[in-house]
Amino acid sequence: MERVPLTSAAVVAAAAGLADEAGFEAVTLSAVARRLKVQAPSLYSHVKDREALLDGVAALALADLSQRIATAIAGRAGRDALDGFATAHREFAREAPGRWQSLQRRAGDTVVRSDAARRIVVLNKAVLRGYPIPEDQHVHAVRLLGATINGYLALERIGGFDHSHPSPDVSWRKTVQALDVLLTAWPADPGDPS
Repeated sequence: MERVPLTSAAVVAAAAGLADEAGFEAVTLSAVARRLKVQAPSLYSHVKDREALLDGVAALALADLSQRIATAIAGRAGRDALDGFATAHREFAREAPGRWQSLQRRAGDTVVRSDAARRIVVLNKAVLRGYPIPEDQHVHAVRLLGATINGYLALERIGGFDHSHPSPDVSWRKTVQALDVLLTAWPADPGDPS
């Protein structure tokens, strides 16, 4: 079997594959080096350190997630767009668990400033355009969506819903429905006398 040429992209892709198979915490330079059948010092020409490697996985994950969201919300608005947005997150968390985990940590500057991160912001705004939320309130709505969706997915991932009925799928639909209600009836700014 021919060895893949060692590049930054190949190193990050190997780390992402390892994260999805063994968990994000398993991603170390030595584990990625073994996966690529090279010595760990060979990786330092392509990634500065473990943090840079983890940020690379997060940037790759954001790019994948943003593409999924874009496809899921295309041509949709309001509740339909919200459904697509939430479903894209949930499917990504299930299909790429290690990459999803990479997005549950504080990201480095390269990730925050990446094209994929900017695209995620644009996609969040696209979903919010279907609701009567003033633009100066979007940051709060984005935080609500992120906290609710990621919190639900984190609990689902660790089996937090496995011991009760109804199924998590029923609760998921209720959660998205509740988000729709909240976004539709967005509260006025407390500093606003109206």
